[in-house]
Amino acid sequence: MAQWVGRAVARVEDHRLLTGRGRFIADLRWPGLVTVAFLRSSYAHARIRGIDAGGALAIPGVLAVVTGEDLAGKYAPEVLEQPALAWGVTHYVGEPVVAVAAEDRYRAEDGLEAVRVEYEPMPAVVDLFSALAEGAPAVVEGKGNLIEKRRVGYGDAAAAIAEAPVVVRERLVIHRASAHPLETRGTVAVPDPHTGGLSVWTTTQTPHDLRRSLARAFGWAESQVRVQTLDVGGSFGVKNRLYPEDLVVSWLALTLGRPVGWIEDRMEHFVSTQHEREQVHEVTLAATRDGRLLALRDEFYVDNGAYIRRGASVMQRTALTIPGPYRLPNYEAIGHLVRTHKTPIGPYRGAGRPQGCFVMERMMDRLAAALGMDRAEVRRRNLVPTEAFPYATGIEKPEPIVYDSGNYEATLTRALEMIGWQDAPKRIEEARQAGRWLGVGLAVNVEDTGGGGYEGARVVVDGAGHVTVFSGAAAQGQGHETVFAQVAADVLGIPPEQIRVQLGDTEDIGLSIGTFGSRATTLAGNAVKASAEAVREQILRWAARLLEASPEDVVFAEGKAYVRGVPDRALTLGEIAARANPLTPIVIDPRDPLPLGLEHTTYFQSGPTYANGCHACWVEVDPETGGVRILDYVVVHDCGRMLNPRLVEGQIHGGVLHGLSTVLYEEMRYDADGQPLTTSYLDYPLPTTEEMPTLRIAHFETPSPLNPLGIKGAGESGTIPALPALTSAVEHALSPLGIQLRELPATPDRLFHLIREARQSSPGS
Repeated sequence: MAQWVGRAVARVEDHRLLTGRGRFIADLRWPGLVTVAFLRSSYAHARIRGIDAGGALAIPGVLAVVTGEDLAGKYAPEVLEQPALAWGVTHYVGEPVVAVAAEDRYRAEDGLEAVRVEYEPMPAVVDLFSALAEGAPAVVEGKGNLIEKRRVGYGDAAAAIAEAPVVVRERLVIHRASAHPLETRGTVAVPDPHTGGLSVWTTTQTPHDLRRSLARAFGWAESQVRVQTLDVGGSFGVKNRLYPEDLVVSWLALTLGRPVGWIEDRMEHFVSTQHEREQVHEVTLAATRDGRLLALRDEFYVDNGAYIRRGASVMQRTALTIPGPYRLPNYEAIGHLVRTHKTPIGPYRGAGRPQGCFVMERMMDRLAAALGMDRAEVRRRNLVPTEAFPYATGIEKPEPIVYDSGNYEATLTRALEMIGWQDAPKRIEEARQAGRWLGVGLAVNVEDTGGGGYEGARVVVDGAGHVTVFSGAAAQGQGHETVFAQVAADVLGIPPEQIRVQLGDTEDIGLSIGTFGSRATTLAGNAVKASAEAVREQILRWAARLLEASPEDVVFAEGKAYVRGVPDRALTLGEIAARANPLTPIVIDPRDPLPLGLEHTTYFQSGPTYANGCHACWVEVDPETGGVRILDYVVVHDCGRMLNPRLVEGQIHGGVLHGLSTVLYEEMRYDADGQPLTTSYLDYPLPTTEEMPTLRIAHFETPSPLNPLGIKGAGESGTIPALPALTSAVEHALSPLGIQLRELPATPDRLFHLIREARQSSPGS
């Protein structure tokens, strides 16, 4: 039998995508399709004194102008904390206020320009500490600015710190950023006259969750809503769950009785799609004089923006990630989720984990400096040893966090060898003599993947022998179609190209959580395996009956079944399927009934698995401009068994690019009135292929014992340690000036000013 799992099979999705045959939301052309455009608040905080829609309604082709007042009582408000359209008061720049529905986008935009909204500006609370100050005005009327305060920890960190011989303290600031997928958000809703509900096409990562939310919003059975995804041009977390626009588009489709669609433009994306990353940490780390960790305490603050989307999950992930791959006897993290008049936050690639890794790895660098110890050595002394797995960290959430498998020391050692760590001092000195400022940095990480819970798969062989795999785990470019076909092909003994994979349709499979948190392949992949195995057993039973043999004597390989030793008398999969999927009445033997149809659905459940890795890199900093050039970047990665190494490396490349972009380029900036200052790629730069370094990647495979395939997630591992690894390298290059990087991003402008300030304070540097 051909073994497809573990092979670098080319992505089956790419042929249609590269030849222009992909289907995206903007490609849907329903007859009579109505287009929606949104008028968004230009104030971070303002009272809406009045809305005049008369000018818009007078424009030919404008069908409806909808305000928050129009939607009041038309949907269940509990599905979203924020109103679908602002009503009475706006709370961030970009909040939708008015929706205009028209025959096309041109007339919808004309309608927006004709709408007159009278605003009364109100003071904005933009800084999270100002929001927490005594007497601060409520960001959202009737709601507290401190959304939640949550503690994660074990042991007695305060007592251990008080008694420790070595204590280092730091204040670390991570800025606000967001994902910028090539395809923006979009939704098309079509009334379904048969169910009285809707068929919805959307870019969501979670179609089943969206189905449930829309059904609850309108008081329907879930069977009245069908949600489908097409080819989605990236998401990285920001297309997760229900957005206000989904509700408005759906309500308009019901009201107008016509298909209604909306595609987000790039300006909207900057101010309305959820942001992430922004946190401030006050950290204390305690250790022995030989560098053994004793305790860490972190009180940190998360800028949530105005409304709750999934900011609490980001805060929780940060707290759970901070201990990293280290033995840490005492730990306490206290997170504060705070409202401000900014765009709400939600998970973005890594979802709080990059911040947690950044905190721990920055503090390990600080500890090494305080002890005069090599940065790699202080990490090595504290790594969880291989013989300790499964390793209980001490955190319970409420179930204990247990690292399932890994070889952290081998990962670190390999990365150090690849980057030339031992020879770094000599290389740096030689470069400095030539007037070049080089630095080398590293970061070690462990991350929870798989997301826990469940994911499902249905494997079906139709009456002609065609095999289809169905799953609710919608894809946004990860390669699900390829890897799920590989898994099924291995079990069924047929080539992957003979297997069709269909994803993200709520009609195909009853339950699904969705694609996020590096969970889809771990959970859905194992569900595919289990369903394919069940179908294989059905095939063997039918073949045995047809061949008049025992199932144990039947061989099924290369799409044919035969009695062992008699390959000439074989049945094709199509012949077997035709008998198993009869279209006419058949006689059932009650003594030995066979299953009707060759199909099976499995929901695979598992707790999280824990991937790990080490990043190391060389950088050169231009002391005159603050520009950073990445000279070499090494990734050593362990995601358990790799089902397709090519896909894993693709995920790593994309993840590293996100990480270095966060450190060196991106920053969502606001002024004191809550006005966003970075709303286009002119002032919010993203790296291109010119800035992306050539990665050198090595893999370890320590299989997870928690699932039959032995796999762990890989979608976010490139991003999480990239932030501290690159920051460590830049700081190392600037170490002769005594510069310490406590705040991101490390843009040329910020580095230029840090270098200038350091030179002014020490003119001889």
